[in-house]
Amino acid sequence: MKTPSVSHQRPEDENLGVGANMAYGLQHVLTMYGGIVAVPLIIGQAAGLSPADIGLLIAASLFAGGLATLLQTLGLPFFGCQLPLVQGVSFSGVATMVAIVSSGGEGGFQSILGAVVAASLIGLLITPVFSRITRFFPPLVTGIVITTIGLTLMPVAARWAMGGNSHAESFGSMANIGLAALTLTLVLMLSKIGSATISRLSILLAMVIGTVIAVFLGMADFSTVTQGPMFGFPAPFHFGIPTFHFAAILSMCIVIMVTLVETSADILAVGEIIGTKVDSRRLGNGLRADMLSSMIAPIFGSFTQSAFAQNVGLVAVTGIKSRYVVATGGVFLVVLGLLPVMGRVIAAVPTSVLGGAGIVLFGTVAASGIRTLSKVDYRNNVNLIIVATSIGFGMIPIAAPNFYDHFPSWFATIFHSGISSSAIMAIALNLTFNHFTTGNSDQQSVFAAGTERTLRFQDLAALREGDYFSRGKLHDCDGNEVPVVVDSSHGPTEHHAGHAKSSEHV
Repeated sequence: MKTPSVSHQRPEDENLGVGANMAYGLQHVLTMYGGIVAVPLIIGQAAGLSPADIGLLIAASLFAGGLATLLQTLGLPFFGCQLPLVQGVSFSGVATMVAIVSSGGEGGFQSILGAVVAASLIGLLITPVFSRITRFFPPLVTGIVITTIGLTLMPVAARWAMGGNSHAESFGSMANIGLAALTLTLVLMLSKIGSATISRLSILLAMVIGTVIAVFLGMADFSTVTQGPMFGFPAPFHFGIPTFHFAAILSMCIVIMVTLVETSADILAVGEIIGTKVDSRRLGNGLRADMLSSMIAPIFGSFTQSAFAQNVGLVAVTGIKSRYVVATGGVFLVVLGLLPVMGRVIAAVPTSVLGGAGIVLFGTVAASGIRTLSKVDYRNNVNLIIVATSIGFGMIPIAAPNFYDHFPSWFATIFHSGISSSAIMAIALNLTFNHFTTGNSDQQSVFAAGTERTLRFQDLAALREGDYFSRGKLHDCDGNEVPVVVDSSHGPTEHHAGHAKSSEHV
């Protein structure tokens, strides 16, 4: 008798009724729809799949995302955090999966599916101890990885804007780039002049309008939409039996680590937003649901699953806290996944339109990483060098795609992905400088010293008229030295006549 009363006190357990659940659930689907279909589009094109197969890939991603959302929101014993979180294909693995399928190594598309299954199983096994690993993934590391994900995907947006097919006669034509520019302009205009709802749907609406314009200009071909069934259950292993290759799995394990960190952040964030308790057990249930969903998804032809951050934002904006609303959105995703024709319609959207929207979409990912990096402390440490080196290392495969051609194939598979390169470098440097501190200098690196010099307001407020620095020492107006002591929380501090305290941060 006690358990139901407790569960009803949780804000996420409120049931708003069928009508409201459907309306708000559809809004959640529309908010994340552009993101969930972009991943299979990118990977399908990189793998050279036909439009019909890309349509099936999109349908599989919608179906898998719906199942994952239902598992996360409704829950099973040991699986699902029972919070209003929408699940879908994670952007974190896109660059790595494109690198796997483009590297010319063994397995091709099937090796992507195998890597996702194996890495997700590893993620599921380490979930109980993941709380001890999270300290190795501070905002410094996750910010670098997220930024690199966005930057790594920008060449994809550029190729889309040029037409997608580099062998086509129209590739890079002014017509293709003009259509991409028009779509980009529409995204910006809808974001600026639209209502809050229109602004949130600006990318999706811009793609619709851009496609309609392309139809009138004769730049869109929807003839393939009718080629295939209208309704169909995603066939297991339609794209082949997953194959397992060590380098691909290792590369995907890095993605899984990042996914676990991001999902942890989303679970904690949504718990705080709706005002409910999220303990370690509930967090573990949510992470296990993520990993189980990611293991099952490749059976249908989909990839790693994680919570969509934009839907966490939607919960905050609307104030709708019910998990049943999001579960209804999961049902919508499952239904869409049973309609391959919808996938073929999306696959027929002109690539140039996708390019215009992709610039904003992928740029937003990079901007999110930069926002995370803005929270990092750069004072009296070498965090700036870690960021610079890691992002620079991650850009090598983008700036010089043939850089690793003469390396062993397993090495090339791992480092051919910018996200894997930057993640490995960021983790290694963070451990070297911020965890294994033996031998570290107590002075800043020459690189860090070149950053902007800042003082906090309270530092200045503690100074008195006539105070001055001479030869590295602070003196008062009478020439008396102000003693410097070490404050464990803020570093060196100056005591002023026994009561004023000031810290200088260079």
